[in-house]
Amino acid sequence: MRFYEVNGGRITVDGVPTAGMTRSGLRRNFGMVLQDTWLFGGTVAENIAYGRPEATREEIVAAAKAAKVDYFIRTMPQGYDTALDNEAANLSAGQRQLLTIARVFLCDPPILILDEATSSVDTRTEAEIGKAMKQLMQGRTSFVIAHRLSTIRDADTILFMEQGNIIEQGDHKTLLAKKGAYASLYYSQFE
Repeated sequence: MRFYEVNGGRITVDGVPTAGMTRSGLRRNFGMVLQDTWLFGGTVAENIAYGRPEATREEIVAAAKAAKVDYFIRTMPQGYDTALDNEAANLSAGQRQLLTIARVFLCDPPILILDEATSSVDTRTEAEIGKAMKQLMQGRTSFVIAHRLSTIRDADTILFMEQGNIIEQGDHKTLLAKKGAYASLYYSQFE
């Protein structure tokens, strides 16, 4: 994302060095769903269209449907035109999370960063968010940061980190077979 410049090697997106891209040009390639959601004072539709303010109502609704939040939005007093305050206090953590997922669906970026996207929701809401995220990740490069291993089980490559260092790497089956730190954490969560 170029918050910091690399001091060795290079990072490329589709073969193009990121150092030669503008920050805004680079950042258009990414969609982020973070643990702490950010919504602003405005309508539900405006919040979903944050990254694409020129989006049509039909595109906004399609993104909301893909994120599994359209039904909920339609139950709100003015639907997509319902005003939210800066805190979006009238929404649950899961509803706020689904709105940020709808934002990413609308922007349709090639790369995703999902940082603890289900950490502050209950199990039922986690399942709904999980369905939306699975659909969102199809055909994209995704970086998923998670403590809940159910979120990353199907990843092609898992990097297990401790204190900023990669201590194990592989897919789910390989890491379980190693019977190391990943397997220990996995079995503590699921058995």
